[in-house]
Amino acid sequence: MNYQKENYYTNRELSWMDFNYRVLDEARDKDNPLLERVRFLSITQSNLDEFFTVRVASLHKLTSVNYTKPDPAGLTPSEQVAAINTKAHEMVKRQYDTLNRSLLPLLEQHDIRLLKVPDLTTEQQTFIKNYFDNELYPALTPMADDSSRPFPFIANNTLNIALRIYKNGNKKDRKFATVQVPDVFPRVIALPGADNQFILIEDIIKAFVGSLFINYTVKEASAYRVIRDLDLDVAEEDTSDLLKEVQKQLKMRERGKVMRLEVEKDMSKHQRTRLSKALSLDENNLYIINGPLNLTFLSKLVKAVTGHDNLNYPKYQAYYPAVYREHSIFNLIADHDILMQYPYDDFQPVVDFIREAAEDDDVLAIKMTLYRVSADSPIIKYLGQAAQNGKQVTVLVEVKARFDEENNVHWAKKLEAMGCHVIYGLIGLKTHCKLALVVRREAEGIKRYMHMGTGNYNDVTAHFYTDMGLFTADTDMGIDASNIFNMLSGYSEPPYFHKLHISPEGIRDFINEKLDDEIATAKAGRPAVVKMKMNSLSDPQIISKLYEASHAGVKVHLIIRGICCLKTGIKGISDNIEVHSIIGRLLEHSRIYYFSNDGEPQIYMSSADMMTRNLNRRVELLFPLLQPEISHRAMQIFDTMWQDTVKTRVLKPDDTYVKVDRRGLPTLDSQDYFIHEAQTLAHHDHEEPTATSTAHQFIPMMSPKNDTQPLDDGGSDN
Repeated sequence: MNYQKENYYTNRELSWMDFNYRVLDEARDKDNPLLERVRFLSITQSNLDEFFTVRVASLHKLTSVNYTKPDPAGLTPSEQVAAINTKAHEMVKRQYDTLNRSLLPLLEQHDIRLLKVPDLTTEQQTFIKNYFDNELYPALTPMADDSSRPFPFIANNTLNIALRIYKNGNKKDRKFATVQVPDVFPRVIALPGADNQFILIEDIIKAFVGSLFINYTVKEASAYRVIRDLDLDVAEEDTSDLLKEVQKQLKMRERGKVMRLEVEKDMSKHQRTRLSKALSLDENNLYIINGPLNLTFLSKLVKAVTGHDNLNYPKYQAYYPAVYREHSIFNLIADHDILMQYPYDDFQPVVDFIREAAEDDDVLAIKMTLYRVSADSPIIKYLGQAAQNGKQVTVLVEVKARFDEENNVHWAKKLEAMGCHVIYGLIGLKTHCKLALVVRREAEGIKRYMHMGTGNYNDVTAHFYTDMGLFTADTDMGIDASNIFNMLSGYSEPPYFHKLHISPEGIRDFINEKLDDEIATAKAGRPAVVKMKMNSLSDPQIISKLYEASHAGVKVHLIIRGICCLKTGIKGISDNIEVHSIIGRLLEHSRIYYFSNDGEPQIYMSSADMMTRNLNRRVELLFPLLQPEISHRAMQIFDTMWQDTVKTRVLKPDDTYVKVDRRGLPTLDSQDYFIHEAQTLAHHDHEEPTATSTAHQFIPMMSPKNDTQPLDDGGSDN
C-alpha cells in the first residue's frame, strides 16, 4: 500500500493559512466578547507578518536558485508562493471587511471610537496640533528621493508616509519624499473631551506633515509599510563563535529582501508604482489596504479602552495550591509526582523550584535548558543567584530561537557574568527541549529532582499558552536527564536511555514503534487507539505511518491547533482518523501522546510536534507519565478537549474546518471548563482541611460527559 501519494497530503504553508483563517473566524464570532474579537483580529496580523518574514521568505530563496523539487503535496516552491499570495490577498480582504463592517461599528455602539481628523471637535483639533508641534515634529525626518539622494532604506514593519509634493507656484515639478513614523511614540493616541475616543498617530502626522516642507505644497500623503525576510541564516559549521555569528546575522537580517508591501487604498497608482520599483517588488506582493495599516495596533487599542470590562473575557485566578507555600517543593516531589497544566495551574511553582534550589544549602547543581524566556525573567535571576551561592549552574541558552535571538544573546551574557556555565546551543541543531534538573545531597545520598515540560520557561507566555509540566524525582529519569546534559555540554553518547526519549531521531523511532504495536494489535482483532495532541503535524513519514495505522483499523484521534498536512476521509486510508483543532481564548500549546497498548494504556508528553524539524533537527524530549493518578488526569484533560463542542473545528475531507454540530451534544468549551476547575480547586484550598486530606491530594475532575452542567457554578459570567 502506497501511503505517500501527493493527493494524500496538504501543503504545509496553505494549511498554516487555513489555521490563520480559523483565528480570523474568532474575530468574526459573535459569541466572543467584543474587545476579544478585536484582539483576535490583531493576532491574525502578527501571525501573517511572521509567516511572510520566515516561511514565504524561505520559499522565495528557493525560487531564486531555481529549486523545483515539489513538496509531499506536489507543489514546487514557485507554485507555493503563487498559491500563498492568492490566499493572503483573500485573507487581507476578509480582515478589513471584519474591521470596517463589523468591529468598528460595534465599538461605536459602545462609544468606543477611532476617529479621523475631520471628525474631531475644536478642542481635539487643538490637542493634536499641539501634540504634533511639541512631540512629533522634532522627531520627524523627511527623506527626499532625487538624483542626489537615493531612495532611503525602509526598515521592516515600520510605518511610513509617502508624499508627493511640489514647489509653490510650480505644480508640474512634483517630487517624492517619505517620512517614517517614529516608533518611540504610541500608535494609538487618546483624545481629550470624551472617554474612549482615539486617533492614530499617522493621521496626526499626515494632517500637519506640510510643515516639514517649507515653500512646498503636499499633494498626496499615504501610509505604507514593508515586511522583509527576517530568517536567520547562521553558517554554524564555519564559525567557532556561535554567539558572535548570531549577533552578526541579526544586524544583516535588518536589511533582508522585501516580501510584501502594504499601501493605503487612497495612494495613487503613480506612488504605488514608484514604491514597488524602488523596493524591487512585483505586483503580486503589493497589498492595497482598505483601512489602517498593520492591524496589530488593535491590541493597543483594546488595552487603552476604559470602563468596559464586560467586553473582555472574565478574569480568573490561576490555581496556586496553598501546599506549595507551606512545604518545601522538594519534599512534595519526593512524595509524589506532580502534573501541572498551565495557565489553569499557576506557573509560580516552576519559578519557586529554581528559587528554592538557589537558596537550599543541600543543592549541589542546577542544570537547565532555556529556549524562550521573558524580558525580565525571574528564573534567570535565581539561576544567577544560585551560581553566586556556590552551586554548579549549567544553562543551555538557545541563541538561535527564532525572533528571540537578541533577547537570548543578552541573557546568555548576563548568566555568564553571574558565574553560570552557559552553552549557546549545538552546531546544526536547535535545543528545544524543556528540562530542569536539580541535584541535591540528602541523608540517603544524592537525589535528582526534575521538571519537564511541553512549553518554554517563560513566566509571561505561561499566562496564555496552555502547556503541561511534570515534577518528578524518578531515579531512572534522573539518570537520563544527567546523560542529556552531559550530551549537551560535552561529548557523551549514552547507548540508551531508561525512560526518556530524545530527538533527533529518538522520538521518531519511538513513535513509529508505538504505532507498529497498535497496528499489530488491530490486525489481531483487538481494540487499538491512538490519541495525540500537538501544534502541528507535517512530517510525511509520520503521516504515512498514521495512514498505515488507520488502514489496519487503529482509531486515531488528533487534536492539532495549527498545521495539519494529513487528510481525513480518504477511503481505505484515513477512514479511522479524526482531526480536531481548538482555537480559543488561550493558545493551545501542550503535546500529548497516548497509546492504548493492548489494554495497558501509556501516555507521554513532549516538547516536540510531529514536524520534520522537531524530529530531525532539534534536541527534543518525550517523557512518560508513570504514576496512575497522574496519567489518569492527563487522559481526562485530553478527553475533555476532545469533547469540546464550542471551540473545536473538525477537519473535513475537502480540507475545510467545520465547527462541531452541537445537536444532541452538551455545550462544552474545554478552556472554560479548565478555568472553572481551577476556581473550584482554589475554593477547596480555602476550606477547612479534613482529617483525610494530605499535602499532595489531587481532586479528580469529572468527565464532562458525566457532568450535566460542567460550567454552571451558579455565578459564572459565561
